[in-house]
Amino acid sequence: VGFWCLGGAAAKNYREKSVDVVCYDELSSFEPDVEKEGSPTLLGDKRIEGSVWPKSIRGSTPKIKGSCQIEKAANESAHFMRFYVSCPHCGEAQYLKFGDESTPFGLKWEKDSPESVFYLCEHHGCVIHQSELDQSNGRWICENTGMWTRDGLTFFSAADNEIPPPRSITFHIWTAYSPFTTWVQIVYDWLDALKDPNGLKTFVNTTLGETWEEAVGEKLDHQVLMDKVVRYTAAVPSRVVYLTAGIDSQRNRFEMYVWGWAPGEEAFLVDKIIIMGRPDEEETLLRVDVAINKKYRHADGTEMTISRVCWDTGGIDGEIVYQRSKKHGVFRVLPVKGASVYGKPVITMPKTRNQWGVYLCEVGTDTAKEILYARMKADPTPADEATSYAIRFPDDPEIFSQTEAQQLV
Repeated sequence: VGFWCLGGAAAKNYREKSVDVVCYDELSSFEPDVEKEGSPTLLGDKRIEGSVWPKSIRGSTPKIKGSCQIEKAANESAHFMRFYVSCPHCGEAQYLKFGDESTPFGLKWEKDSPESVFYLCEHHGCVIHQSELDQSNGRWICENTGMWTRDGLTFFSAADNEIPPPRSITFHIWTAYSPFTTWVQIVYDWLDALKDPNGLKTFVNTTLGETWEEAVGEKLDHQVLMDKVVRYTAAVPSRVVYLTAGIDSQRNRFEMYVWGWAPGEEAFLVDKIIIMGRPDEEETLLRVDVAINKKYRHADGTEMTISRVCWDTGGIDGEIVYQRSKKHGVFRVLPVKGASVYGKPVITMPKTRNQWGVYLCEVGTDTAKEILYARMKADPTPADEATSYAIRFPDDPEIFSQTEAQQLV
């Protein structure tokens, strides 16, 4: 008996192995194209082709609707199973749903009292407390065909006749069934999620076990951004403790945005600098050097410098940025390249330097846009009120033509 525990990002791990069972853990986090060799599930399932009893098991927390690999795998099956339990009062079977304020079923609680939570039966409005729910006699029922099973081994038709096991099957379950948490905690998690621009997505993915549907293709409204305008009393507002910059490389210019950061990831746009000129000319790059080393006056009178710079290598010769990274310090100026693959971290710092002696970092552009888009869409708060994740802009209309152009796709 052999067991291999391998990373899903390397194509070599999908070769030269023959097994009976292949398991994909957190499939939604896999690359959709493994090192340009194809789908991870198709590559992995090739390893069980010679087995007498082959089995492909795919498990994951869902992510974004339409691009989620576990959603794709689930949709390929003809059988989508949910776990039904009987109401302890009326005996009617149902699968648990979170619901909302308007639904006549789901988790309900008194305002400001998560401890009062109960489940409202969808059939007769019975009040069910978590301690009353008996899952031991529950059954998995296919919402498409009515096929059911208790143990995943023996299957029955909707007419209760025993049938052969299906070729493919999907099981869905969420946190309300878990013996390791409480409905009270789910309510607390829900209330906490409402406070964070990205919290709702996390709750839908990790607690409800559902995909999150983005507002695909939407652009930021001009008024949404104007509502975040703040009149700074100094170049750097009082709450800012750290300065960073991002440099976008174009064929005829560099654009640099300087951001000030306050506790709780509150962000203030401090400066926007455009350096015109050919990116491969030293005179242009010397002006970029000046911008990187520019000093800014803090509200308390002290001077601040930019602590960290991410410099885009796209669209120009990357070696230009590599040389500047070495000039300013390889940890102060980081060359970056974008990766439009869902699930990539905002930034991945390599463990070793590349052949030019610098750290070329990879930016998950889709992930970064999701985070920024959610924070920009969040309701504005007063300028004098410290707010985690808030984004503040100076009173400069030119900035918004650039920001509005960013589209979530």
